[in-house]
Parts: sequence; C-alpha cells; structure tokens
Amino acid sequence: MTASRFSAIQLFACMLLLEACNVGPKYTKPAMPAPPAFKESAPAAYTTAPPGTWQPASPQDAVIKGKWWEMFNEPELNALEDQVNINNQNIAQYFQNFMAARAQVRQAQSGFYPTVTANPSISKSGNAAGSSTTAITSANSIASGSTSSPATGTSSSTGVATFGGISLPIEASWAPDLWGRVRNTVHENQYAAQVSAADLENERLTEQADLAVYYFELRGQDSLQDLYNRTIEADKKSLELTQALFETGIDSPEDVAQAQVTLANAEEAAAGVATNRAIYEHAIAMLIGKPASSFEMPVKKLTTQLPPIPVGLPSELLERRPDIAAAERTMAQANALIGVEKAAYYPTLNLTGAGGAQGSSLARLFSLPALFWSLGTSATQILFDAGLRNATVAQYTAQYNADVAAYKQTVLMGFQQVEDSIATLRVASDQIAREENAIQAAQKYLEIATSRYETGLDPYLNVMTAQLTLLSNQLTQMGLRVTEMTAAVQLVQALGGGWNVRQLPEASAVTSKTTESQVQAGPQALGFR
Repeated sequence: MTASRFSAIQLFACMLLLEACNVGPKYTKPAMPAPPAFKESAPAAYTTAPPGTWQPASPQDAVIKGKWWEMFNEPELNALEDQVNINNQNIAQYFQNFMAARAQVRQAQSGFYPTVTANPSISKSGNAAGSSTTAITSANSIASGSTSSPATGTSSSTGVATFGGISLPIEASWAPDLWGRVRNTVHENQYAAQVSAADLENERLTEQADLAVYYFELRGQDSLQDLYNRTIEADKKSLELTQALFETGIDSPEDVAQAQVTLANAEEAAAGVATNRAIYEHAIAMLIGKPASSFEMPVKKLTTQLPPIPVGLPSELLERRPDIAAAERTMAQANALIGVEKAAYYPTLNLTGAGGAQGSSLARLFSLPALFWSLGTSATQILFDAGLRNATVAQYTAQYNADVAAYKQTVLMGFQQVEDSIATLRVASDQIAREENAIQAAQKYLEIATSRYETGLDPYLNVMTAQLTLLSNQLTQMGLRVTEMTAAVQLVQALGGGWNVRQLPEASAVTSKTTESQVQAGPQALGFR
C-alpha cells in the first residue's frame, strides 16, 4: 500500500469519526408536575347535587375515542362532523402547511450529499483568411464550409472550419457534516414538521368542537322557538278569555290591554329567535365547506341526553392534547437550532473533485489521453466576526428558554380549561335539576292565578305576573341546557378529543407517504374510533 493511499484512508477514517460529533446540546423534555386528580371532578363536589345531575364517567371506563361526537348519539351531528375533515378549508390550509414542512425536511437532508455539476462545451474556429468568427456552439452546429450558429446567430464566411475542442467536465463538491450542522438542521425541520402535524390536529379538533357547539346552539334556538310558540298560543287564549269577560261586564278594559301587551311581547321575542338561528346555520355551513346560501338544517328541538365523559387523570392530559404536543416539539426544534449555530464555531471542510474528457474531436474524446481528473480539499475557519456567533447562539438559547415557558404555560392552560369545563358542566347540570322544581312551582302558580281570575277573585295582573314568571324560568332552563351541552363539548375538546401523542408521526418517518395519508385522514386512519 502506497503512502498516499494510506493517508487517504486515514483522512476518510477521521472524517467518519468527526461525522459522529454533534456539538449541539442534548434535548431533554422538561418535567412538568401534574396534580393527582382534577379538583372539580372529585366525588365530594357532587354530594349535594340533586338526583340526575351529571357526573363524569368512572376512571375504569374507556377513554374518549377518535369520533368523540358519537357519544352524543345525534345522527345528524355525526353526518356533519364527517364532512368537516373533508371540506373544511382551515383544515386544508393546515394540511398544506404540514406538506410544506415535510418538503423542508427533504431540503435539509440534501445537505448530507455532494453536489455534482456538469458543464459540457464545444468550440469551433475558422481560418482568418475567410474572415470567420469564433463561437461556443452546440453539437448541432458542427459543419464545414459556410455555417450559421442557431445558438448565437453569428455566421462565418466561406472557409474550412475546424474543431477547436470538445470538453465534458464533471465537478463534485462535498462538505462533510463534521460537527452536526446538517444533522441538527434536519432534526430542526423534522421537529418543525411534527409541530405542523400537531397544529393540524389541534385545528381539526377546534373545527370539530366548533361545529358541535354551533349544532347544539342551533338546536337550543329551535327549542326556544318552540317555547315561544307555545307561550303565544297560551297568551292568545288568555286574551280571548279576557275579552269574553270584558264583554260580559266582568272584566275591565285595562285587563284586555294587559293581555294584548303580553301577547305582543311574546310575538316580538319569538320573531327575534330567527336571527340567531340563521347565524348558527350559516356558521355550520362554513365549517363543512358549503356556501351559506345553499345550506339549510331542518328544525329540531334540543333533546340530546348528556353522556358521562371520562375525565381521566391530569398526567394523561400531557399525552392527549395536540397543542401540548406542538409546544413540546417546538422546544425540541429550538434545541436543534442551537446545535446548528454552535457548529459555526468549528472549521468547515470542503472536498472537491473534477474529472471528464477533453479532446479536439469526437474520436479522440474517449481515448485514454483525453481523460483528466483532480482532487482537492480546503478548510474554512472564522477567526473574527465581532461576536456574531456568540450573539446568535445567545439568541436561540433565549428562544429555547422562551419555548420552555410557553410549553409550561400551555400545560397549565390545559389544566385550567379542563377544570373550568367540569365546573361549568357540573353547575349547569345542578341548576337545570333545581330549575325544574322552580318551573313546576311557577306552573302551579299560573294555574291558581288563572282559576282565581276566571272566578273574578283576582285581577288579570296576577295572571300576567304568573305567565311571565313561568316563561322566565323556562327560558332560564333552556339557556342552561344549551350551556350544559356546549360545556360538554368544550370538556371533550379540553381533554384532547380522543387524540393521543402516539398518533404524532415519528421524526424519522415524517416524510413518508404513509405518514402523509394518515395525517390527512386524521385519527380515524390509525384506528382511533
């Protein structure tokens, strides 16, 4: 073995060892302590609640699955939710953002490989007596005598043209990843793609939850419309009775006027319900990707029974919310970026090589003397940059610390949202049960007031007061029913909607076709149903 060949082997071995170097900091997920249980879901919170009050599912029950909306047992809602993942344009936008992030990973991976270029050329020249010109042309312009160059538009006069030369050089250059700059750049982009995938799932969950909220709000408006319609019918009967009693001389004109005012107020309120219903209907149309002008939902009262919802443990929340996963992957991305910038402290090695063939004719081009090659290496080290590298590393280190704080804040916000939703759901359910007693008492009050009015014992004012009391209690209960259903949806959303961090694509597989199809299809593609 020659000395030069032995030196080349040593250089290659050293480069392989340096390829394993990574000057960036090792990423460690920061610890985030979680409480042992959600305070608002403790059994003690339900000890004084009336029978029938909502309680979370027991811990041994199954966790929320992918199609979480099916727990409400609303076929129409199920059909609408199936359209969201297909037609919602916000989800489509986030998916394309994920595709762009995947492309950036492939861009970064190209840094592992050398760059190869080719620059073939052909030159032709004529004699001076023929007043010819010299041009670099393509092979199609090789001729003798008077010629014209399509590439340049120049021409030569009559003479004998000769080959000046044909060259087929190929050049290659490669900068080995000695200090992990390329590796950390790839990791940074892989983590960024994971962030994009988690953002997509968070947006998907948001759109699904918004649809469910709008659906129950719209059904609440339908129930409110039905309540006003029944109230209007009762007020019409009261007005007819008042007019009849007035005509017989038992009642007074003031009682008739009061009955007319009560009826008019109910009719005005009933007409206003249509506005909110239309707004919710239009919002649903947008979520499923349809023009509001061509979408319509049939009228149906809110009769959905509130299901028990498995709350689980706070520690599980860290694995179930896509926004928390996105915040954690953002930290990993920022950590990798520090490694990219720290590699700038070390020299960059560049390897170059060239080879090819060069001859005066096609016949000589492929002969052994026409072949040529060259190899070279160079190293670059920044000696002075006025603190640029230090400042850049400090910038990205501070950004990493900011991302750590953002991650912890996201976790704390997740705990808060779950506690808020459980409390809202529990209190609303308690109020509904207690409001039912108030409605029954108000109904009895109205029956007594109406009976005493019909016998002439009391004025119509007592009847009107009883009617307004009953309507107020019914409106309160209806509002609480809507609050209860929307709080249930928000609780599911706060718990992650059945998503799990295991569904996040691995960093090493983020660019695979399988990952692309799974991310586009959502949790259902992985069997989370």
